[in-house]
Amino acid sequence: MEDQASWRERRREASIEQAAALERRKAAESAEAQVLLTNFVRELTERGVEPEALRAPVVGSGTSYRTTIRGWYLRKNRSVGVDTEANFYILGTTASLAARLTGVQVLASDPPLVVGQGGRDGESIKLVDLLDMRRAEILQ
Repeated sequence: MEDQASWRERRREASIEQAAALERRKAAESAEAQVLLTNFVRELTERGVEPEALRAPVVGSGTSYRTTIRGWYLRKNRSVGVDTEANFYILGTTASLAARLTGVQVLASDPPLVVGQGGRDGESIKLVDLLDMRRAEILQ
């Protein structure tokens, strides 16, 4: 009985350490992604590229709602954006009558090194590659 309790305690401790290691890795990746976004925003600002009012597209619909965010879209489908302070946003939202009238508040997310990871095939892309593509499109 004591061996079983000891084994459970070791498993619980290992599980806690594994979760902590995952959080540390995610924080490090997010910090690296933040540097990429900061450099992207700095370059656009230095080159005089004006930010625009970002809208949140309604998932599965052709409509979108107002937000208070000013920045640049990172994906052509306008589902991801960055504001003038280099905050990262996942812009997709669900349909809502209130949001249609008053707009929607979108909260900044920790930026990933791979945008769309875990999504459908062909939807994930390294952040550095996505920023390079957008930079080329915007600055052409």
